[in-house]
Amino acid sequence: MAEEMIPRKRDDSGFERGTDGPLVIVVGVDGSEPSWRAAAYASGLARRQRARLAIVYVQPFMPMVAGLGVDSRSITSEIADDLIREIRAAAERVRDIFTVKWEFVTRRGDPYAELAKAADELGADAVVVGASQQAGHRLVGSVAVRLVRSGRWPVTVVP
Repeated sequence: MAEEMIPRKRDDSGFERGTDGPLVIVVGVDGSEPSWRAAAYASGLARRQRARLAIVYVQPFMPMVAGLGVDSRSITSEIADDLIREIRAAAERVRDIFTVKWEFVTRRGDPYAELAKAADELGADAVVVGASQQAGHRLVGSVAVRLVRSGRWPVTVVP
């Protein structure tokens, strides 16, 4: 299901690469309204910057569901399949307006850890995520807050 990720090597020599703006933008999607807004924002940014867009869906590990005898892997795989169908349909609708080079990547595990790992592996210049709608994240920190605190990439949080 996941398309092959194409890593990009960074030039750590201290010299500029000769580009203004990002070459790779990673956006996290989970099917929520804020994540779709983040994807729209990131795709517009990728179009304007002529950057590659990596759309990352992290299949959450659901131990409580697995403990009830429910196959959580198939549930989250269905969600990923639905997301890629929606993304491809949206890309087809705007095909004649503009083109963005994009890829869809799925991971399984902790959303923060897997988004961070994908951003590192892809050589992301920027990460875009939607704002969390869960009240508990005000106490323990959302994926967006954790990404910002890591200080590894510029992070845009879309409301």
